[in-house]
Amino acid sequence: MTTPGRGLHGHVLDTLGPAITAGEYPPGSVLRTDELAQHFEVSRSVMREAVRVLESMHLVESRRRVGVTVRPKAEWNVYDPQVIRWRLAGADRPHQLRSLTVLRSAVEPLAAALAARHATAEQCAELTECALGMVANSRGHQLEKYLIHDIAFHRVVLNASGNEMFARLGDVVAEVLAGRTHHEVMFEDPDPAAVTLHVQVAEAVRAGDAARAEELTRQITVGALQELDILAP
Repeated sequence: MTTPGRGLHGHVLDTLGPAITAGEYPPGSVLRTDELAQHFEVSRSVMREAVRVLESMHLVESRRRVGVTVRPKAEWNVYDPQVIRWRLAGADRPHQLRSLTVLRSAVEPLAAALAARHATAEQCAELTECALGMVANSRGHQLEKYLIHDIAFHRVVLNASGNEMFARLGDVVAEVLAGRTHHEVMFEDPDPAAVTLHVQVAEAVRAGDAARAEELTRQITVGALQELDILAP
């Protein structure tokens, strides 16, 4: 089925992208656009558009007289949200989740400390609202509703840091959090201690307590790694 709003090339990407990231087409594999167009029953122009998207992710490169070649994994744009989503859907999920959670543990505590110094009144209010939304949806197996507030919370922290590089990681963190939920690498209800920590981070940011905001956020990321030890070893 074609993904709504993405057209035929989106349908091709939804199949070909996960196949590449899952290793079904190993690095060095040559993909013939004419053959792929026939396989997916799309025009060559649609196939070329899909290839251009894959090239933008550094998953493939086009070579004249050779075709479309799958690039080594070390060259992929592993920060691309779509690449993250595809990898989380495959057998590489445990490694991918751990790698991304370690990234979070390196970035988010510092971002929270900076947010405590730079957050606006509006951002503080938004952070508190997100934390309360997490609390309200933390019981009764409401993980999808909880996820909405969880993603929003971490986006606010990264944006409120005032560091544009941290802010750009919002989509990456969103994919990690969504992947944990959609692939059931979560308990049926969130850890109550983790929910409380998010509320406390919001309070520390509002109070301008950078050291406390950093330490509490570090506890959140450590807890996320510990969950992976249990659910995705």
